Amino acid sequence: MPRRRAVHKVDIDGRTIGTAALIVVPVPPRGRRFNAPQPGPAAESPPLPQLHSPEDRLAEAVGLARAIDLVVRDGVIVPLAVPRPATLLGKGKIEELKARVEAEAIELVIVDHTLSPVQQRNLETELGAKVLDRTGLILEIFGRRAATREGRLQVELAHLSYQKSRLVRSWTHLERQRGGAGFLGGPGESQLELDRRLIQDRIDALKKDLEKVVRTRTQNRAGRARVPYPVVAIVGYTNAGKSTLFNVLTGASVLAQDQVFATLDPTMRELKLPAGRKVILSDTVGFISDLPTALVAAFRATLEEVVGADLILHVRDISHAETDAQAADVQRVLFDLGIDVRLAESKVLDVWNKVDRLDADARAALDYEAARRERAPVQVSAITGLGLDELLLAIEQRLTSADDELCLSLPATAGGLLHWLHENTSVISQDAVDDGGVLARIRVGRDRRGRLAAQLERSGGRIVPSV
Repeated sequence: MPRRRAVHKVDIDGRTIGTAALIVVPVPPRGRRFNAPQPGPAAESPPLPQLHSPEDRLAEAVGLARAIDLVVRDGVIVPLAVPRPATLLGKGKIEELKARVEAEAIELVIVDHTLSPVQQRNLETELGAKVLDRTGLILEIFGRRAATREGRLQVELAHLSYQKSRLVRSWTHLERQRGGAGFLGGPGESQLELDRRLIQDRIDALKKDLEKVVRTRTQNRAGRARVPYPVVAIVGYTNAGKSTLFNVLTGASVLAQDQVFATLDPTMRELKLPAGRKVILSDTVGFISDLPTALVAAFRATLEEVVGADLILHVRDISHAETDAQAADVQRVLFDLGIDVRLAESKVLDVWNKVDRLDADARAALDYEAARRERAPVQVSAITGLGLDELLLAIEQRLTSADDELCLSLPATAGGLLHWLHENTSVISQDAVDDGGVLARIRVGRDRRGRLAAQLERSGGRIVPSV
């Protein structure tokens, strides 16, 4: 095996800017997909994925690489009729890539495909450079972005589960100073080999720690249920504008950048709807095509916020050329979490974001498409504020669709009850009556009818026929 070149940084004008990388995107014959899932009954199988164009896959891979400050020297789309078991790519293409690696001083080759340990090792031997596959690259980004202890535990668990079959570490080329085990270690550990038994011991310990996180989240959800405020979770493809939408609706300051996986750790804020009802809005990690199963499993505790939500906002970058393929990828992840968007009773509301980027003709076509949908999406621009009032009304309508509408007679002394109604129900109207009392028309969720009955009994209020 040839000696691997020492990893160094690329300096321009004396500034250290990152590791030189080459992106390789293997592409199957037109209309085909490697390892494509077989269709089955709609109730049992997830939505079938849609093929992303080779150009979009390359652009996305470049964005992933730049998210961790790699210097992308070039990107190559490689037609691939049949994947080679030993190297994935054919001999002629490997020779071509090797010449490019040597000519352009490439230190890292990123293959936008899942590689087996054997394929990864053989490609490193043939190319004389470090090789990272799509799963490894996404794991590296998550490792960089995880800010909380929970996030770091989840990322380390995902990494070790992936690394278990790869005894030699794959991430030391980035020389990031971090504490902890796995790829979170710092410089000077590039030759360290992780013993499988020690890896498994660490995995077991991480799972125990994450079980505590699950218990804590369960307790938090139980606490919110006692309030109780409905939970509205925002999901979508990475870089669809979820955090920007979250910020503009709640006034929060969650990191919102034109960058993949800008948000990893979930954030929750209170949001007041037009009729006064309060909800909890949750911003979650972005999804992506071919999201590593190890990451989905590791982030299960976080994604349970989505599973337990009363309503899910699926935010799409409707201006993106691959928006339909991105939507299909999100739907598959939701299906894996037990949420099938194809069902009539689905709790998913489509939000078509970034409509401000479309010209007049594209907007007209979008309006026509939206009108044809059985469940109409809401078209918004989180940047300009277009459609946000309609979105809030749509959220309110979806949450109140199963509510009971009641007419209440409240005595003049029931000011506390009136305040409670504004905090816990949707008050449609309230009118003063001759005796100083109030006649209020409300919508209330069936889960709060018991608490309403107790409040009415204490205050002397009662349910009366609608007038």
